[in-house]
Amino acid sequence: MTSRDACLSVLMPAYNEEKTIENILQRVLALGPLVKEVVVVDDGSKDGTAAAVERVAATDPRVRFFRQPRNMGKTAAIKEAIAKSEGDVVIIQDADLEYDPLEIPAVVAPILEGHADVAYGSRFLVRKAARVLYFYHYLANTFLTFLSNVLTNRNFTDIETCYKAFRSGVVKPMALSSRGFGMEVEMTAMVCKTNARTYEVPISYYGRSYEEGKKIGVRDGIMAIWYIFYFNLVAPRLGDGRRYVREVNAFLKIPRNPTDGRGFHDT
Repeated sequence: MTSRDACLSVLMPAYNEEKTIENILQRVLALGPLVKEVVVVDDGSKDGTAAAVERVAATDPRVRFFRQPRNMGKTAAIKEAIAKSEGDVVIIQDADLEYDPLEIPAVVAPILEGHADVAYGSRFLVRKAARVLYFYHYLANTFLTFLSNVLTNRNFTDIETCYKAFRSGVVKPMALSSRGFGMEVEMTAMVCKTNARTYEVPISYYGRSYEEGKKIGVRDGIMAIWYIFYFNLVAPRLGDGRRYVREVNAFLKIPRNPTDGRGFHDT
């Protein structure tokens, strides 16, 4: 797969992001021909999020807008966006300003260059900039990643990152069943049960405070621990889990090959 024949779908879940979503959409669209479409799913916003998206969509047909009937959580929004996406490669982009779309090309590069089937943008590898914020969030992210690595036998540095990119054939068969922010753990666990080649790329992180609109909380961290055990030890043995692994491995078809991988972190 090369950059000439790959089409990127940017999946953007949104909930009450009227202050930032227009800005972030313009920055994603400014990436140019790399972006085939931006699939925005409004998760029951009660502010002006929908109106902001519609203003941008009116000027650029690459923006495709869908609305959930009520607030159903980030996982449900991403599940809907995956189903609607049409690109060969997909990446998740939050509707706030914590992640810089200018770094999307670097995150998807290992996939486009044929080194990877899945690529994560890591906030904890060497990076250009990161806002100094909550120490307890850092500890929680580190602990959850460590616990996940114990069960997946991978050396990820950041499973909770927003920037997750996949070849479409790796992510579309995934029957997401977690809730809230559980998709971060679920996607990681299920992908690691397949033969997919996984990479990490260093990214910047411009985190926001709770006063600025950050939504993840303590309950989400507690649920993540449960999800790590469930999606690593139970879900892969169930019908949907076995089907997913079969379908993805059939899609991949080829064994893992040695690659150059310079500038990337192979997990």
